[in-house]
Parts: sequence; C-alpha cells; structure tokens
Amino acid sequence: MALLSEDEQRQVAEAIHRVERDTDAELVTVLAPRADNYAYIPLLWAGLLALVVPGAINYFPGWWTAWELTLVQWATFIVLGLVFRLPTVTTRLIPRSIRHWRAANLARRQFLEQDLHHTEGGTGMLIFVSEAERYVEILVDRGISARISDETWQSIVAAFTRQVKAGETLRGFLECIEACGEHLKEEVPATHERNELPNHLIVLD
Repeated sequence: MALLSEDEQRQVAEAIHRVERDTDAELVTVLAPRADNYAYIPLLWAGLLALVVPGAINYFPGWWTAWELTLVQWATFIVLGLVFRLPTVTTRLIPRSIRHWRAANLARRQFLEQDLHHTEGGTGMLIFVSEAERYVEILVDRGISARISDETWQSIVAAFTRQVKAGETLRGFLECIEACGEHLKEEVPATHERNELPNHLIVLD
C-alpha cells in the first residue's frame, strides 16, 4: 500500500483548482495511511493465544514438562506479537466496525483542524480517505448541506471506496472531485473569486 507520489498529488491539486473555479465551495482532501496505529491490538491477540496454546498442548499429558510449556508460552507471545504488528495483519485483526469508527473520528478531527468550519458562508468540504481501513468519507459544512443532501454523496463515496480497495486511490480522488464538482457547480455556484484554504492534498503521517 503506497501513498500518492508528488506528481499524483499535483494532479489532485489541479483537479481541486478546476472545481473551485465554478463554485464557492472550499474543497480540502486528506489522505491517511491508517486511522490509528492500534498499538494494543497485536499484544492483546498475542497474549490471548499465548494463554490458549499451552492449555491446548496440556490436553496431551506427558508430552511437555511445565518448564517446556512455559517456554512455548513465551515463544508464542513473542513471535505472534511481532507477526501481528505487521500493518496488513493488524488491520485484519480488528473488526470492521471499529476500524471505520476510528477512521470516522479522524475525518471529523481533520474537518476541524483544517478550519473547514470557518469558511465564508459555511461552504467547506472535506474528502477524506484512510487507506488501511479502506474508508472514504465526504463531510460538508452547513452552507453545502443546506443545499445538497447527504444522500447525494453516498454513490460517490461508494465508488471511491471500491477504487481504494482496488489500489486506485489517485483515480478515485480525481473522479470523486470531478463528481462533487458537478453538484457543487449547480447548487453552490461561484459568486466571487476566493481561495481560503490550500488546494494541495494533505497527506498525514
């Protein structure tokens, strides 16, 4: 899973610029490699399995001594703790509902941190992606939500989510921005020239 290159990020910025020429909306795009480091998850699973394995082995009495079972338990915990720390493995250990809850929280924090709630006329829009969680969300301020219903964005988000799952994050951003721009041009047309927020893609660490 690789984040976008500088050239790909430039393409996203150019797409935002094209859309904002026709609308008063202020678009901000944020790409996160993951919504959380889930640091406790590998240790939790490793600890649980380290407790289970010696117990399972002990069903066959006489095979292992108490000292050998202890060594197996330690080895199980250490090995699984390291394996479960691999990002692709960690993500699979976490229920989808929790992963999406964490990603949704990060999206809302970014909406506030990028000052999207302070734009003129309340026309801020956030397009947020968290790659590890395969999560996409569009958040808009009151100036847009009063004119365009949330249902309008659902099909756009669904299409973008499929592209993120397929590893086509750049294409997803470009098509999402263009699709959003069509609605914004009709419902939130440009009344004057302005550019309150940066157009470049914000990539989180």
